[in-house]
Amino acid sequence: MASQMVISDIKARRIFNSRGEETIEVEVKTLGGFGRAAAPAGKSKGVHEVVAFPENDVKKAVERVYSTIKPKIVGLDASNQELIDKTLHEIDGTDNFSFIGGNTAYAISLAVAEAAASTSKQPLFYWLKRFKETFLPLPLGNVLGGGKHAGKGTPDIQEFLVLPTGAKTFFEAYHTNIKVHKKIGELLEKNVPAFTGGRGDEGAWAPPLKNEDALKIVSEAAEKVTNETGVKVRVGLDVASSSLWDSKLKCYKYVGEDKLKDQGEQIEYILELIRKFNLAYVEDPLHEEDFEGFAELTRKAKNCLICGDDLFVTNKDRLKIGINIKAANSLIVKPNQVGTLTDTYETVKLAKSAGYIPVLSHRSGETVDTHLAHLSIAFSCPIIKTGVIGGERIAKLNELIRIEEMFAEEISIAKLNI
Repeated sequence: MASQMVISDIKARRIFNSRGEETIEVEVKTLGGFGRAAAPAGKSKGVHEVVAFPENDVKKAVERVYSTIKPKIVGLDASNQELIDKTLHEIDGTDNFSFIGGNTAYAISLAVAEAAASTSKQPLFYWLKRFKETFLPLPLGNVLGGGKHAGKGTPDIQEFLVLPTGAKTFFEAYHTNIKVHKKIGELLEKNVPAFTGGRGDEGAWAPPLKNEDALKIVSEAAEKVTNETGVKVRVGLDVASSSLWDSKLKCYKYVGEDKLKDQGEQIEYILELIRKFNLAYVEDPLHEEDFEGFAELTRKAKNCLICGDDLFVTNKDRLKIGINIKAANSLIVKPNQVGTLTDTYETVKLAKSAGYIPVLSHRSGETVDTHLAHLSIAFSCPIIKTGVIGGERIAKLNELIRIEEMFAEEISIAKLNI
């Protein structure tokens, strides 16, 4: 089997993501298998993420696969993921993948893993499994959007989310999120005359509403679906506060509501929303440098996950800072923020050892790859955040349905005590 794991070829090409933006796709062949992976793209990016593409040029990234990366990767053992990822770092030679691009590194790292899994005749999640606990994640679904994902006139808060904590199977959980999404559409049509059915980047409704008015509609829909199905649905937010932060004024600018909030006012505002709407999850409630603010909010919030995305950017060193002062109790895991599967695993391992809940997440500009479904299981993430509707979102969710069916005797859905 070892000889069959030798990498025999690598190909790269430019393709397009769900926003019609160029991205990179990589194919890896071993003597006994094949893997293909593409990189997604975020619109609201953390400043501490690795560089997506060299000089923001996808064509240049593809050229460097052939000129610089392929000669050093072909001939290596695909079953040695750590060696592959170490080699990518060595080829790049920078601390933020600015030479080959973090998205290039991610696509190669993942394609190699899939090729190895293919060679070993195992599902990707099983091949990459690193933790004793194995479960299907609960789907965290974006059902109403604003901010950079939705455009003018929509809420300042970027994502209004639902989490079916009471689901007994993944199929039931995902079906419940679909029901909430549909219910919100009905409520918007009934109660918001100016709403024309618009949706944002991730398929979430994008109505002309203030933040709390939007939250009321999402909460009403979640309650109605809970009562209709018997599946408890909790509500969450991705505030994307770095997008609201004005570094010169030192405050958060809520343009749609013509309000400014300093750090203390922002913390109290988020705490009020958690209490008023019984929120289960709040992502990026403060900007990406405010570890102390995150720590204060985490101390004060009850029965709610305080999640860092831009704060941590899947980076182990930034997570260590957060752990030391107890900033947040959850983190977003986006492998292309850090570049390779090994880097991602090291961050998740640290998070779990500190009691943080890892949330495996898509990006707003996605591809139809199904790999995130497998990574969520392999990295033992109890939540996956990957939208509700849209082909690039459904691809991951339907893959989890298939896995649930195929491994029904071995894997059940995660349980969360929030």
